[in-house]
Amino acid sequence: MTDVTRMDPTGSKPCCDEFAALSRRGLFAGALALAGTSTVIGSAVVTASPAQAASADSVLVVLSMRGAADGLSLVVPHADPVYYDARPNLAVPASALLARDGFFGLHPELAPLLPLWSAGKLAAVHATGLPAPNRSHFAAMEEVEDANPGSTTRQGWLNRLIGTDASSSPLQGFNLGAGVVPTSLYGEQPVMSSGDVDSVGIPGDDEWDTTGGRKKSLHTLWDGNGTPLGRGMRATFAATADFAAVQQAADHRATYPDSDLGRALAGVARVVRGDVGVEVITVDQGDWDMHSGLGTLEWGRMLDNAKDLAGSIAALFDDLGDQAAKVTLVALSEFGRRVVENDSYGLDHGYGNVMFVAGAGVKGGKYYGSWPGLSNDLDADLMVTTDYRSVLSEIVASRFGASTATVFPGFQREPVGVMQGQ
Repeated sequence: MTDVTRMDPTGSKPCCDEFAALSRRGLFAGALALAGTSTVIGSAVVTASPAQAASADSVLVVLSMRGAADGLSLVVPHADPVYYDARPNLAVPASALLARDGFFGLHPELAPLLPLWSAGKLAAVHATGLPAPNRSHFAAMEEVEDANPGSTTRQGWLNRLIGTDASSSPLQGFNLGAGVVPTSLYGEQPVMSSGDVDSVGIPGDDEWDTTGGRKKSLHTLWDGNGTPLGRGMRATFAATADFAAVQQAADHRATYPDSDLGRALAGVARVVRGDVGVEVITVDQGDWDMHSGLGTLEWGRMLDNAKDLAGSIAALFDDLGDQAAKVTLVALSEFGRRVVENDSYGLDHGYGNVMFVAGAGVKGGKYYGSWPGLSNDLDADLMVTTDYRSVLSEIVASRFGASTATVFPGFQREPVGVMQGQ
């Protein structure tokens, strides 16, 4: 966890009960239940399917800011006077903003991202979100990641994306930093999930098995088994063997922030440089549920989270080297926060938010979206003018050439312009 060095003078609890319960799920990340044809390998899960690893031309990293990040603090609408009226204690002064244009500016703790911004490799899309408000963390995350409103089929948009090509390798989709596959990756296509890169392996296949007998015994047990579990185990053997190239890739985590996100993105860089066919990778950052203690430019949780976010993303693209040319990262949250601050130096659950898009194919160095204007009514939200799926659709079409109608069923995207060729 990232150390919090700035104190919250309110002494308030950091988050709502719902997200506190959600955060506690991390304690059980390694406690994985067998479901359908899934096979457990250490802290990794592989869905049964033959492994056929191949190099990936494009890689998408989806960074979920869990807990509903405040987009109005990360990308400040300094030219909207309501912003300063509604937040007498929490507003970021216009004079402190980075990459400021006539309307928007970046939070000062996002300074590590300025080289990407200046190089045209980072953009922000404001007033994005779900088509209708949903203020439940659990329900909103499910809705965002499923991205198929009204469907009774439990399959995430990333799982549908990797299903648009002919590959059937479990290595196509990889969740890094938790043992449980997120909704976005869940579905019929085989994927993997692991707490970290070095945990992917076969139980018992370790330094204490000096003769290799344990692994040989597993092959004897499963190689001739024609059941779904047998096929799953053979996929496990093949996938973990291919994944060894990732584990042999240099680990540069010392150049990243000492945080969960920093460690996860250091692993992402190894996955990309290992080049074993991973096309989509999911990582999480939390906790953004700042009902209290969001703070000012002198103290608060926003400073720490924004610094961690920016430092980790910047370190990732530095670490990727020449492989950065094929990596696109999108950062999003399940919903935003209210316009008006509360009495605990925090913000309650809202609606519209900001999305960041970085890396390959991005038309960066600018802000996108249609600004709806703010209201300082007590329950006022930032309204959504760009469905988040329009941003994701541009990434899917630009970087993968995939059918957006397949990945986002029934959705008619509107032009955003944040990706090349879109």
